[in-house]
Amino acid sequence: MKLMLLGPPGAGKGTQAKRLEDAYGIIQLSTGDMLRVEVASGSDLGKQAKEIMESGGLVSDDLIINMISSRIDHDDCKGGFILDGFPRTTPQAEALDTMFSDKGMKLDHVIEMKVDDDAMVERITGRYTCAGCGAGYHDSFQKPKEEGICDKCGGTDFKRRSDDNAETVRSRLEAYHEQTAPIITYYRDKGTLKSVDGMAAIDEVTTQIKDEIG
Repeated sequence: MKLMLLGPPGAGKGTQAKRLEDAYGIIQLSTGDMLRVEVASGSDLGKQAKEIMESGGLVSDDLIINMISSRIDHDDCKGGFILDGFPRTTPQAEALDTMFSDKGMKLDHVIEMKVDDDAMVERITGRYTCAGCGAGYHDSFQKPKEEGICDKCGGTDFKRRSDDNAETVRSRLEAYHEQTAPIITYYRDKGTLKSVDGMAAIDEVTTQIKDEIG
């Protein structure tokens, strides 16, 4: 099974991908993670990506496609995979389809996690983590059982991501909608797009995705 998850930052794609990995025995492929692995490995692709990133440039679509192409040839992807973080534009989607076609494969399902922007701002800006063990919390939805003390390690030092502020989050959401709206149409026209309520409870979102997969 070959899946793609679409949704803005903070929609919960990573959480759902992990659940789908466990449920179906398939591998999550995050382009960000893959880039870091390639750079760390010192591969030819990694060296190219590192040089581009260190110069402040954006890694080209061709390089990303080549990286995904190489990754899905690994044995652990034979049973299927979940793409997360790519494509972000229609030309990227078209290039991805061309690569899949060359390999004699195609995406089985594209799942869009639909969200409410105002609720997403609240969800993201309220996030914080334990500085010691990385356990995640939220100002409104997931507070420690005892205020100021981590449930998992007992730590008292917490941190927030510097970009988890309302202005930055709204800017990221606007960019996502501008870039991704054409992709939604692209996959809907191909008949592979299904939408779920990304604002629902985590378990409910998982159930919706499984129902769409069938």
